[in-house]
Amino acid sequence: MNASALIAEDEPILAAVLAQTLGGLWPGLHLLPDAPNGTAAVDAALAHRPDVLFLDIRMPGMSGLEAAEELAERWDGAKPFPIVVFVTAYDDYAVQAFEQAALDYVLKPVSAARLDGTVRRIQERLRERGGDGAMADLVAQMRALLPAAQAARHLDTIRAAVGNMVRLIPVQDVVYFQALDKYVNVVSLEGDALIRLPLKELLAQLDPRQFPQVSRGTIVNLLHVAGASRDDAGKLALHLRGRGERLRVSPLFAHLFRQM
Repeated sequence: MNASALIAEDEPILAAVLAQTLGGLWPGLHLLPDAPNGTAAVDAALAHRPDVLFLDIRMPGMSGLEAAEELAERWDGAKPFPIVVFVTAYDDYAVQAFEQAALDYVLKPVSAARLDGTVRRIQERLRERGGDGAMADLVAQMRALLPAAQAARHLDTIRAAVGNMVRLIPVQDVVYFQALDKYVNVVSLEGDALIRLPLKELLAQLDPRQFPQVSRGTIVNLLHVAGASRDDAGKLALHLRGRGERLRVSPLFAHLFRQM
């Protein structure tokens, strides 16, 4: 079977070992030049549209998980979404999550025997999948992995800056959070404010039942969601109570609003 693949790995030696092992197990596979980080992986995947994407989970800057999220948001459907295989050093939680979801992953250092099984399953999926099959696989993978970030205790108040002042904002009053470079914009009933905290760290401190992530850069408070609609292209957007803006929902998180 002829197919193309992209490896995203920040350690060149490990990338070379994975490429060499893949070449031996799958002679017909066309390997694109390696991507050294998540940002480069997204750019290369959008430019070359590979059939398979091997993403190292932990990379400097944009991680493999973040790269998968961004790629899902930016994929235009001109070609089926690539099958994503996450690559990880031995990590008890990650391995358990993958096993429970019956999904493929590659452990570092690479085992030819393990990779052989992965290659066979990829080939089978390439033969059988529909246009959105790989996207459904990715959604299942992300749903299995993302809960690890959730904390036992949740914030009830946000300390945010407004000019030279610090405001204490009850989380119930927050409409949504939106990432802005090094800051997060807190959009509340009383106006906007800024906090200097990565969005993923903030997500881990919020109640996931009330504050789901709806895209790579946005978390919404369900108390302020009035409904949802789809445009002509099938993209989902949330309508907010008493506000004119719409929040676009990434395909990775659309399942959360299936009943709306």
